[in-house]
Amino acid sequence: MASSSSSGLTFKLHPLVIVNISDHYTRVKSQTQPPHLSSNGGEGAAAAASPPPPPPRVFGCVIGVQRGRTVEIFNSFELLYDPSTHSLDRSFLEKKQELYKKVFPNFYILGWYSTGSDAQESDMHIHKALMDINESPVYVLLNPSINHAQKDLPVTIYESELHVIDGIPQLIFVRANYTIETVEAERISVDHVAHLKPSDGGSAATQLAAHLTGIHSAIKMLNSRIRVLHHYLLAMQKGDIPCENSLLRQVSSLLRRLPAIESGKFQDDFLMEYNDTLLISYLAMFTNCSSTMNELVDKFNTAYDRHSRRGGRTAFI
Repeated sequence: MASSSSSGLTFKLHPLVIVNISDHYTRVKSQTQPPHLSSNGGEGAAAAASPPPPPPRVFGCVIGVQRGRTVEIFNSFELLYDPSTHSLDRSFLEKKQELYKKVFPNFYILGWYSTGSDAQESDMHIHKALMDINESPVYVLLNPSINHAQKDLPVTIYESELHVIDGIPQLIFVRANYTIETVEAERISVDHVAHLKPSDGGSAATQLAAHLTGIHSAIKMLNSRIRVLHHYLLAMQKGDIPCENSLLRQVSSLLRRLPAIESGKFQDDFLMEYNDTLLISYLAMFTNCSSTMNELVDKFNTAYDRHSRRGGRTAFI
């Protein structure tokens, strides 16, 4: 790896790419976390003694435009990666490329992204595999570890250059400088995401954060209460505490209510409520469009009212 690039390209990175990579990493990490083994002391001690699993790595492609010597990275999408062979699913990549080409005809695959503290040797295999799509792909690396002392963004952009090492020409990664480029929609979104955090002594800054916090608290309370019942039933089964039939009947009644969401009546009620919500949303959208159309008609009539008085165009009704 070389310290800096000598290609002379100017890279512009949009915040949407950083948000997509961090969201991809967060989802994969939350899905691969091992469950907390807290049913008994032996399993809990074994889980505490085992080392934590290494953080997962995610892979994807970055797309954008290249105008002359300026490379602007607008968006990204995920890829399927096989860690055993260090290869990408080409059929999935070609399908995603075709779909994105229909929506963004001016965007091209500029390179790929991954997560980690530094570029690894296996990354060059993926980099070379993408050279049939882009002869000089870029590599965007996001470091997901939190470093409060770091002021810069934990994002590094690499290029590949051919260097002669020990008499053998080899491709190596070189760091490239970049700037953050935003559009108005991205600035609004980033500002909204930045305010989605507790403030003023724990009160949420937005209604969405307050709603999600309430749902999280309710699920956490339900989980803790179910865990208490589970420990109580285990102790009763082992004979540590006496058996109470009245309490067992209450627990049985509670358990019968849990799979109620799988019934046909629940599905019918859910679909009915879902359709009613969509209908209200559509009515609100139609009302907003009608109001905008009325304002446009009023402005049109006001603008052409003078011409109609002179015998020109008639007012639009």
